[in-house]
Amino acid sequence: MHPLSGIRVLDLSNVLAGPFCCHQLAHLGAEVIKVEVPGRGDLARQLGADQTLNHKFMGVSFLAQNAGKQSITLNLKNPKGAALLKKLVLSADVLVENFRPGVMERLKLGWDVLREINPRLIYCAISGFGQDGPWRDLPAYDQIIQGVSGVMSITGDSDTAPYRVGYPISDTIGGLTAAFAISAALQGRDSNSSTSEGGSFIDVSMLEATMATMGWVLSNWLIAGQHPSANGNENFTSAPSGTFLTADAPLNIAANKQEQWESLCRLLAREDLLRNSDFISRELRKKNRAALKLELEKTLKTRPAKDWAAELNRLGVPAGRVLDVPEVLEQPQISERGMIGAFADVPGAERDIQVMRTGIKLDGKAPAVKSPPPQLGEHNYEVYGALGLSTEEIDKLVKEKVL
Repeated sequence: MHPLSGIRVLDLSNVLAGPFCCHQLAHLGAEVIKVEVPGRGDLARQLGADQTLNHKFMGVSFLAQNAGKQSITLNLKNPKGAALLKKLVLSADVLVENFRPGVMERLKLGWDVLREINPRLIYCAISGFGQDGPWRDLPAYDQIIQGVSGVMSITGDSDTAPYRVGYPISDTIGGLTAAFAISAALQGRDSNSSTSEGGSFIDVSMLEATMATMGWVLSNWLIAGQHPSANGNENFTSAPSGTFLTADAPLNIAANKQEQWESLCRLLAREDLLRNSDFISRELRKKNRAALKLELEKTLKTRPAKDWAAELNRLGVPAGRVLDVPEVLEQPQISERGMIGAFADVPGAERDIQVMRTGIKLDGKAPAVKSPPPQLGEHNYEVYGALGLSTEEIDKLVKEKVL
């Protein structure tokens, strides 16, 4: 259930890509210590739809991916703060940061410095464009990456593209990429445990991580010379494959195989379409997809989406209703598989909260953290006390704004 048990991670990151990476690691059993700016912490503490929580520095955006972590505060610009980070690095396995390239070097806390302190440290730097290249120093948020990666150019349709994906997909992909890279680096380091070294520097570019997930789109251009286009809800690889209108709600149907196409036509009592010269082959159906969609919707509009989905799936034709977020969260497929974690009367939030876990099941169970998202600096005395600092010394560092 917890394959990363015994691994200590220092999470110096903010908002989403880095915290989401460490969210995965925490659920897999790692001890994650979130290192935050004194006084304000992670910007995500002030972000989210609930203004009351934002004012408490427990914003929904923070709660979403920080359960199971410890929180300490530390001013890295202060020499005493930098010295404390170095002490923390001595016992750490992983450090994750998503500052702009060069920030940690200017603080004299970059990879070259920290590897001398702990040669087995896995240092992961997440940035918009990577640690080198002509775009290295450009500021980047998720929407910027969505735009320059080509994602927006193929999202929407001919009337609406370029269009932003409805959630921070590049931040999230960057975080996931970092999490699996760290896991791989830990395995590589520990398989070489006979040496005193084995640490590594991981450079995660959100741009490259996003583009790596666009394989078919990019390869159609690189290999076949086909310029990517925005196809809306239509699957460009096949037809009929997309979103169709029914009597009450949109329905996704993916009749990608010949036998699925035939089953669909028979269910709709539209065997005539099987003989129609415009739809006789896969390529012709793709070419004439607009006309084909109109023909299919003549029958699909006579019954609710739920009924069609049940019958199509029974025949082996993939189909599913288009659900909104509250609807999918109510489905037993989600609620009964441990995807949602619950914490009662969370300190700082002063209420019960529910958060999403990971998309992983290990031996049939969803990995889960035991503690809720922490208050800012909640673990200062615990973590710094373990370094040998007395309560009086910690109090003094707080007054000096080091912590």
